[in-house]
Amino acid sequence: MFHLSIHRQCELLDLPRSCYYYEPVPETAVNLALMRQLDELHLDHPYYGVRRMQTELSTDDVPVNIKRIRRLMHLMGMETLYRRPNLSKPRPNSILYPYLLRGLAIIRPNQVWSTDITYIPMRKGFMYLCAIIDWYSRYILSWKLSNTLTAEFCIETLEEAVSAYGKPEIVNTDQGSQFSSEAYTEWLKKGGIRQSMDGKGRATDNVAIERFWRSLKYEKIYLYSYSSNLELFMGITEYIHFYNHDRTHQRFKKRTPASIYFGKKEQKEAVPETALST
Repeated sequence: MFHLSIHRQCELLDLPRSCYYYEPVPETAVNLALMRQLDELHLDHPYYGVRRMQTELSTDDVPVNIKRIRRLMHLMGMETLYRRPNLSKPRPNSILYPYLLRGLAIIRPNQVWSTDITYIPMRKGFMYLCAIIDWYSRYILSWKLSNTLTAEFCIETLEEAVSAYGKPEIVNTDQGSQFSSEAYTEWLKKGGIRQSMDGKGRATDNVAIERFWRSLKYEKIYLYSYSSNLELFMGITEYIHFYNHDRTHQRFKKRTPASIYFGKKEQKEAVPETALST
């Protein structure tokens, strides 16, 4: 059997030999605890920047380096929400789309879907969660866990939702690199789905999915300390079933997202049109 030496394999791939022997080092327990605190603070105060996070998390006895805060926020995919100058200038190599929901009356299921990614803390490590929500009913259509922030698992989540529930007219996202990637935008174009993007630093533009993240974390994730991916998967599965089928919403006159989405009663009776307008 033909065999290449490690030296030759690295040479063919144009990589230094040190890459072959390198083993990724997981985050320390201290950093994981800090990331959990960052996640909670960001959920309550999405407008806090790196310096404000450092101020909140540092004490006289245990100061936290601002470089550590910046690195961990970047690792978590956490972005401070505030208006930035020159908003009309697109980021390099990004495909950006206008926000299509302003003034739009959302009056039926599958008219508008919303999707996003959030950081999920665990006892040892962390995962990323991508979910798709129907804006009209707040029904969670599909979701997936991943250990990396890639466009691929976002596309897989969208494919699963379309396969199960049909195509929406519009999908709304933030301007994250996963959703502005060529692979993601081309998938929507081929499916004839219009893409809408939040304004930069506009926390309320994707409010449907943001409110779900808050409910999920405070009602499930923060109450438990999941030690494995399987435990986390089962916990989220349980909560999303509860959220869709058992958790009533005040805005729906104490009905569930599932009853709204599947139309067990007429839509006019379900939610006043004024409550559905963005």
